[in-house]
Amino acid sequence: MSSTPADGSATLAQVLAEYAETEAALADPAVHADQNAARRLGRRFAQLAPIVSTSRELDSVRADEQAARELAGEDPGFETEAEQLAARIPELEARLREQLVPKDPNDVKDVILEVKAGEGGDESALFAGDLLRMYLRYAERQGWQVEVLDDEPTDLGGHKSVTVAIRSRSAENPVYARLKYEGGVHRVQRVPVTESQGRIHTSAAGVLVLPEAEEVDVEIDMNDLRIDVYRSSGPGGQSVNTTDSAVRITHIPTGTVVAMQNEKSQLQNREAALRVLRARLLAQAQEEAEQEASDARRSQVRTVDRSERVRTYNFAENRIADHRVNFKAYNLDQVLDGALDDVIDALIRADVEAALSGGG
Repeated sequence: MSSTPADGSATLAQVLAEYAETEAALADPAVHADQNAARRLGRRFAQLAPIVSTSRELDSVRADEQAARELAGEDPGFETEAEQLAARIPELEARLREQLVPKDPNDVKDVILEVKAGEGGDESALFAGDLLRMYLRYAERQGWQVEVLDDEPTDLGGHKSVTVAIRSRSAENPVYARLKYEGGVHRVQRVPVTESQGRIHTSAAGVLVLPEAEEVDVEIDMNDLRIDVYRSSGPGGQSVNTTDSAVRITHIPTGTVVAMQNEKSQLQNREAALRVLRARLLAQAQEEAEQEASDARRSQVRTVDRSERVRTYNFAENRIADHRVNFKAYNLDQVLDGALDDVIDALIRADVEAALSGGG
């Protein structure tokens, strides 16, 4: 078995065993008859692969260092190579410790993302539109697929509320692992287009990030649902459809309500509403489990709680500030064009550091 830092040996042994089992399962044609099962295995395999790669590299470097030490007795030239190899070992051990930090099981999932205007009226709705565009551009940079499930536009081109599904084309680049930190209240400071005196206003929009639940994650009893249909409406409340295509689903046991009207087909709106309902019920169940176990992670904002301001966008100073990790940068224009990696990476680093220190 590979040698590892003492604090991670047992975990690594489990990872190596699971990796071998998953690899064998993926090689079995029978597994691929169930697309959902194959997809879950593929995602888990991609999650384990970097750990296995680092472990193998560490073993290789240690073996090479030992061989170089032995050869240095006959040829002093190998002493330099041995020192160079020895210098790499602590770096690889540190990387392995980070990779062995328990992962959020939702990290491999796709995402249902909702942006809702908050305080600030039309300006808040316009800011919600800016946030939506930011996420769409970021998804484009990542090579993710985006599907608009529901949208309530305003007369000025903003959004009262918009819901999108974001999916990864690759198990190596999962969506939730990066976008989960976006949940919370986003605050904007700027001169609104509706402001004639040039005064800076502050408004906010809420972002909700839910891991998209598969049917096997959440089982919904159709008898627990009340499904209402009605005519969809556009900006200003005018009817935009002459048929009852909009759908509102109420999950009676929890009181959770999801309404969809983006598609012209009642069936499509119904399926979209069920996707969002499934994601909300999964998040609710996981939230309750976390609270019972008192194991909520501090650096990840629980996205069902919108009371916490997570980020400020100051247009006058071209500044973005994330208040959870004291991140500050003066490239707001680039961030709103989808350059989100720096702030997300800072949040991920803080999450890993908190877990390594025992605070996660």
